[in-house]
Amino acid sequence: MSTPHTKRICQIIKLKPECVDEYKEIHSNVWPGVLNALRQYHIVDYSINHYPPLNLLIANFKYTGSDFEKDMKAIGDDEETQRWWKLTDSMQESFNDGASGSGKEIPWWTDVEEVFRFEGGSSA
Repeated sequence: MSTPHTKRICQIIKLKPECVDEYKEIHSNVWPGVLNALRQYHIVDYSINHYPPLNLLIANFKYTGSDFEKDMKAIGDDEETQRWWKLTDSMQESFNDGASGSGKEIPWWTDVEEVFRFEGGSSA
């Protein structure tokens, strides 16, 4: 059995300061349908971190499928995910000019370039 290719993704977005508590609260119990869509379309090891001094959310996840664009569209077409995004998008501000929400033509979250990676492994 072959190991699927893993694509690492890091993204950022602003969190509205008045929404911090609510955002953290809803993420303590993410809707099962949203998690199922992520799982079904090959998203693993997903985390979102909060950096309060800059009102910054930092998302990291791995994609293990073979058609990233197709799977991202499928997640975006999921009705429960669309309802979740409507709720969470209202708590965020995109860095991308013209962005109007998740799943639209202009990305809501901003991709961040990876500049270093160390995966460990055995030493020589």
